[in-house]
Amino acid sequence: MNSRKILRASLALCTTGLLFGSGVQVASATGQADERGAQAAARVVTYDSSGAAEFKDAVTQGAAAWNESVKNVQLKPVQPGQRANIIVVADNGWPRAQPTSLGNGRVWMGRQAVNQGHNTVRIASHELGHILGLPDVKPGPCSSLMSGASAGTSCTNQYPNAQEKASVERKFAGTKVYARDVAPKFALAVY
Repeated sequence: MNSRKILRASLALCTTGLLFGSGVQVASATGQADERGAQAAARVVTYDSSGAAEFKDAVTQGAAAWNESVKNVQLKPVQPGQRANIIVVADNGWPRAQPTSLGNGRVWMGRQAVNQGHNTVRIASHELGHILGLPDVKPGPCSSLMSGASAGTSCTNQYPNAQEKASVERKFAGTKVYARDVAPKFALAVY
């Protein structure tokens, strides 16, 4: 074998190995996806809560609630020098989220709801739910995380219900983000 053929074969093997390691499905010559690529790793969505002021711990707990509830996406704090998918800030308004695409956007932890007695961890988990592609469900029971403020100030549930979990799992299934997930149906979601 000449050196060019060896080099091409080596590059093909390296590329295939990189694709399999990343969870990308690679089609064989027969057109069938290789089984090694079928098990995709969870998509990591990073968040920066450095601007969340007194709500930083609530954001961490809200992210943990999602991480305990779903497998196809995991929320992780951004590492130094890395760009975050989600920016979380505190302000004096009402809590809200502005998704820019699935798994990306901005969350405002508004003090107005907290001053009225709403639970900070529930607020954080709810707003992160918007970034993960979920709409408000109002009015709704406390068992629905996405019911937000309509569940009342006594509601402290920070976990998504089965339907909410299933929806997020579907949206983040596999390694592809589909166009229908990139353009959210809501521009600004309010707690």
